[in-house]
Amino acid sequence: MMATGVARRGAAVKLVVPAFVVFIVFLLILGIFTAIAGSTGASAASCGGAGQPDTDYEHGQPGTGEDRTKPFRAQQIANAKIINEEAVKAQLPGRGTLVAMMISLQESTLINLDHGDRDSVGLFQQRPSTGWGTREQILDPHYSSRMFFLGAQDDGDPPGLVSVKGWENLDIVTIVRRVQRPDERYIGLYAGQETEARRIATEAGIDLTRGGNPGGVQPTASGTGVPGGGLSPADRCKKPGEDPGTDPGKGGFHDSAAPWPSEVKNPRSTADAIAWARREAESGNKNWYRKCLAFVAVAYGWNSSGTPYAIDHFYVAPSSMRHHDRNPPPGALLYWRTNSRAGHVAIYLGDGMIASNDIREPGRISVVPAAEIESKWGSEYEGWAPPYFPNGG
Repeated sequence: MMATGVARRGAAVKLVVPAFVVFIVFLLILGIFTAIAGSTGASAASCGGAGQPDTDYEHGQPGTGEDRTKPFRAQQIANAKIINEEAVKAQLPGRGTLVAMMISLQESTLINLDHGDRDSVGLFQQRPSTGWGTREQILDPHYSSRMFFLGAQDDGDPPGLVSVKGWENLDIVTIVRRVQRPDERYIGLYAGQETEARRIATEAGIDLTRGGNPGGVQPTASGTGVPGGGLSPADRCKKPGEDPGTDPGKGGFHDSAAPWPSEVKNPRSTADAIAWARREAESGNKNWYRKCLAFVAVAYGWNSSGTPYAIDHFYVAPSSMRHHDRNPPPGALLYWRTNSRAGHVAIYLGDGMIASNDIREPGRISVVPAAEIESKWGSEYEGWAPPYFPNGG
């Protein structure tokens, strides 16, 4: 009996061992095929850095009928249209749009990023510390695109695409090296974005074959001007009275006697704030570069306005305090939309004059005609409001 049981157990073992071996071989074969099948879906993530040699983008989830990239794609298309709009304004050929889209795809995936390496932000990852503009300006896709195409208009540094002689016939690597100035380790990655750039351009209805002027044309003052003002250097040097925009009959300002609402309470009176602003203009201080909202808050005795952007401060006031006419009382705050996200604000002194920073000299307060903000900077007048600082500190 015992021998028979042992024999039976031995026979069972002999049957189990081959079956186990077959099972293991099956698993190995299955794993190999699974890895092969899965490699296609993982290729975009595992092929190395973006842009080698032509970047592989996934546009949907195979087999699901669902495209999870739709919101992302919508942003890319919207930003591509803005880039193209600024290229068209500058009368650049279609290749200018293509070059800009390729570079933006490599820098930010054509998304307006609010972060990056060190202080880099925006579509082109431009840096405030290297002269591309303020963080707020660079985060405006229109502004950053104009800067990419046209560069700084005063001293040419940083340069734009049009600063690169013969760019229309140069390879992307040469262009990137002269405009973006990236780490040489990554210089070759930009060329890999051409296929995707062309695909997005097609989806956005952008004509990359259009002709144009490779040297570009500086847009004039209509809210579409070049970074920093919107007019050519000659126009920016015009004196008051030499430009129709300073003519009181074409956008001039006239005093009214509207009293402030009871909610308007400031550490300084209106008369004292105006007097302080005039003294600051006479002092020659240059501490107010891009600090228009801070200037008007300090003029009324506050340490800060409590609002991030000048144009937003206009809408901090209730609608009953916001006026869109050109008849402000002395001491009112006047607001303009500019080429940057922040907008601009100045103190109305009366008789059509304002105290404004940066209009005549960067950082300095100057007393100028209120209409000069429009005639020199190409800004759009938004309206006026009492000096209301509900969040002032």
